[in-house]
Amino acid sequence: MEHNSCNAGCDLSKFDGIRPFNPEELPAVYERLLEDTQFRQVIAYILPGAPLEAVRQKMMACRTNLDFQFAFCYDFLNGLLKKTSAGIDMDRAAIDKKKRYTFVSNHRDIVLDSAFLDKLLIDAGFDTTCEIAIGDNLLSLPWVKDLVRVNKSFIVRRGLSPRETLAASRTLSEYMHFVINEKNDNIWIAQREGRAKDSNDRTQPAILKMMAMGGQGSVVERLAGLHIVPLSISYEYDPCDFLKAAEFQLKRDVEGWKKSAHDDVVSMQTGIMGYKGRIHYHCSPCIDDYLYGEAAGLPKTDVFDAVAAHIDKEIHRNYCLFPINYVALDMLGGTALHNDKYTLEDKAVFEQYFAGQMAKIDIPNKDESFLYERMLKMYANPAVNYLSAIERA
Repeated sequence: MEHNSCNAGCDLSKFDGIRPFNPEELPAVYERLLEDTQFRQVIAYILPGAPLEAVRQKMMACRTNLDFQFAFCYDFLNGLLKKTSAGIDMDRAAIDKKKRYTFVSNHRDIVLDSAFLDKLLIDAGFDTTCEIAIGDNLLSLPWVKDLVRVNKSFIVRRGLSPRETLAASRTLSEYMHFVINEKNDNIWIAQREGRAKDSNDRTQPAILKMMAMGGQGSVVERLAGLHIVPLSISYEYDPCDFLKAAEFQLKRDVEGWKKSAHDDVVSMQTGIMGYKGRIHYHCSPCIDDYLYGEAAGLPKTDVFDAVAAHIDKEIHRNYCLFPINYVALDMLGGTALHNDKYTLEDKAVFEQYFAGQMAKIDIPNKDESFLYERMLKMYANPAVNYLSAIERA
């Protein structure tokens, strides 16, 4: 079997196009960012009234990417949570703050899923955050690409030919193994490419196949080398629900319709600034024991599907469900089977919220009944999957 591990003697330059910036590269990147008009506008929004020279000095004082996160991102996230949520918490009982993990999570918000995890890890006493996997489809603006690489992101290349995809996947996997085992940092990666628009969260086996390209030994040993932790992310409200519903209809009605770069920016802005209600993160146990136990006895051809199903079950059973999830489930089925989980007031609040979000959808030939069902499913599916997972537990 071919080994693709990257030990201390290997050529690290192959990661240069995807990795976060190294500390010695940061001053030049800071200067480049500060010269960009759009970045200056972002800074003026985040730090209103702050003189640019003061911002420059604050940036230059950040010797590492982690310093930058503490100096700029942490306070911004705290302020954002005060304005756009009813609070956030994390159950991390199953993980050890002295160890390093690859957090594989369901994907609710393009920007905030990983950002909130970073904040929660710091609050929990971890001495580092995560390196974040981000698709290059979101990085069309050079300053955004610079900023995310300052903020500990590594780049997943998309839209390549099959041959290029294979090579890029191998490099990506080798980099992930290098981060966990030699840089001694954590990783966050979504369980699938792009968000599950209907909140029916499923891990793509292809993500696991990519992860197993790096490392050494059997497929099970390579996956275990990344110390995967299934992470459940639960938002009470999804600010992008109406945008996702519109996407469903546009994909149905317009042949070849695809989101534009502008659509991605609107989704990011809406997700960041919109109201999210209560937010809960839940860390399941690291799957190493499962890999060396149950998965080790499986035929090689079945391993990726089985591991994906195990991650899904862990994510689903550790969702934090809110009354509105059960309201949506009953509304979708036209029943009252779960009315012990919510009050009449909960239902009225949700119906009012729902009507408001539906009114925001502005597309040609707006199909109210189709959009209504699609949006209900976004809130009902976490309850469907949770109930299924605890039945099988």
